[in-house]
Amino acid sequence: MRLWTLHPRYLDPKGLVAVWREALLAQRVLLGATRGYRHHPQLARFQAQPAPLAAIAAFLVGIAEEARSRGYHFDATKILREKFGEQMVETSGQLLYEWEHLKAKLRVRAPRIERQFRRITIPESHPLFCIVPGPVKLWERR
Repeated sequence: MRLWTLHPRYLDPKGLVAVWREALLAQRVLLGATRGYRHHPQLARFQAQPAPLAAIAAFLVGIAEEARSRGYHFDATKILREKFGEQMVETSGQLLYEWEHLKAKLRVRAPRIERQFRRITIPESHPLFCIVPGPVKLWERR
């Protein structure tokens, strides 16, 4: 499961579909509708929010908006309609870690897309996140 801090515009078609499906799974986990993935590190930052379901809904809305802008038809009725009136804080280290991770995936899976973004050193984040200085999250370190 990868719930990207990066703006979804950087994802290739496979990545966009994957994050949509994974975020819908995360929503089910946060609802308590599935037993698996409850302790997945990617969910920790959503679980730490005062309104975890609203936070994952806001994340899904950002993915759905990107999909719509590309002409895809993701079923946005699957998103819970809780309002999340704030941004989640994430670190610059986490954003840059994910950027390198995504570029490595794109080099193999979608080299033309990777070339489009090659000159970007600091990517935009998903609209849900407010980026602050800081290191990569401990759960990302290998």
